[in-house]
Amino acid sequence: MKFSEKDIQQITERGLTVEKVISQIELFKKGIPFITLKSTATINNGILSLSNEENNKFISFFDHKRDDVSIVKFVPASGAATRMFKLLFQFLKEYNPKKETINAYINKNKAKELSVFFVGLEKLPFFEEIIKNIHKTIPNFNELPYDEQRYEFVRIMLSKDQLNYSYYPKGLLPFHRYKEHVSTAFEEHLFEAALYASSKDKADLHFTISEKHKDKFDEEFRFIEEDVEERTNTKFNISFSYQKLATDTIAVTPNNEPFRESNGDLVFRPSGHGALIENLNEIDADVVFIKNIDNVVVKKYKDEVAKYKKVLAGVLLEVQEQAFSYLEALENDMTEDLIFKIAQFLSNKLNVTISEEFEKYSEKYQIEYLRNKLNRPIRVCGMVKNEGEPGGGPFWVKDESANISLQIVESAQIDKKNKQQKDILKNATHFNPVDLVCGIKNYKGDTFDLKKYVDPKTAFITMKTKTGKDLKALELPGLWNGSMAYWNTIFVEVPLTTFNPVKTVNDLLKAPHQIL
Repeated sequence: MKFSEKDIQQITERGLTVEKVISQIELFKKGIPFITLKSTATINNGILSLSNEENNKFISFFDHKRDDVSIVKFVPASGAATRMFKLLFQFLKEYNPKKETINAYINKNKAKELSVFFVGLEKLPFFEEIIKNIHKTIPNFNELPYDEQRYEFVRIMLSKDQLNYSYYPKGLLPFHRYKEHVSTAFEEHLFEAALYASSKDKADLHFTISEKHKDKFDEEFRFIEEDVEERTNTKFNISFSYQKLATDTIAVTPNNEPFRESNGDLVFRPSGHGALIENLNEIDADVVFIKNIDNVVVKKYKDEVAKYKKVLAGVLLEVQEQAFSYLEALENDMTEDLIFKIAQFLSNKLNVTISEEFEKYSEKYQIEYLRNKLNRPIRVCGMVKNEGEPGGGPFWVKDESANISLQIVESAQIDKKNKQQKDILKNATHFNPVDLVCGIKNYKGDTFDLKKYVDPKTAFITMKTKTGKDLKALELPGLWNGSMAYWNTIFVEVPLTTFNPVKTVNDLLKAPHQIL
């Protein structure tokens, strides 16, 4: 593969290297192998199910330790709200109020979700804001026929020259309407952080955003800061980072040649949330909570959500304390009994499959083996019962060297033409709601280099179009998938009440997003 001087300049200006781009093109050519599932992770087989007594024990453990550790809540928040409104964009494109009724359109297109939207219209958090703008733009709005009113409501909400809601990042959209004000998802994360991600009445939150929205987030924080701090008795330190240009990946044609603009420039694309491992790698904290921007609830549900975050954090701190103790012991005089205890701990508490050859190793190599397995970042992930929601699932996975490990796997990574693999997928009992608590420091207090624990072979290749032409795009291993492939992993069952994402505008009509 030869690149011109202009290509090389374009590559280096992005912080990439020619070697890296060539390796990406090689991935397209070779294809990315499917993950090999060994079995589903289930209760007592990779997923912990805790009793109320155990939950309370872990909550107490975390509350006892929280003022002695540094905590950051890490929130991927760069996604635009465009996909939330996909249904409504289609409606605006296809519907003509002069030619048919909305009911006729709904029936013709089997658009059940559109019906739900119009029935729940007045419960939307931005209903009053849209109505106010409508009356400014259309003085005779109240005299319009019912269907035209509904059409104009959607148009004012989404049009670029009007409220343009789909342009906003999800974090800054109105999400919840209280009696006194309307809150954003960004604001709700602050209230939530005060309950479980604060230490000594201070809370550090880090949001990964698009750089173009930085001023808007700053403005929102200035607007709410005093009120939220007063209500929570918590001081907030907010920081932001952006997906790095150097994590973009080259696009190729269906024949695996570099895809080019009409002027000959190479085309690069953002590489998905897996790129955020770079951002997470720059966080300096003992405990990191990870939660998506759109997974929030109104105030009355927050204590329930916070309870299970504390449970996960308690599990992390307890297992980490034991792991650190064992790692220190590995530096001193070892006994056969201690080696056996550490191997048992890895197997029973950290879900590490110990090699069948372990007992044949020399003591020196056993110690080296245990240290390697033990001295890794730890993630404790909430898992909810599978009720048809989208999201990756917990599975036992076998790699090329026949090593077995616990992983979060997306359905796109599984060969559904393979009946055995498809059956394992079909029998999954739980899925991943992106509810993680992470320990990213080692027993000496140094931060791990998280980039060393990524499995590059778990990337994704997807088909896209640009200017009407097909292209292939490469997404890096997902942040909680292949980017954490070599972390030590614990899955804990949490209730579905902790998972309330807003993927479509209609999700805002569900109970966890409504005051009444």
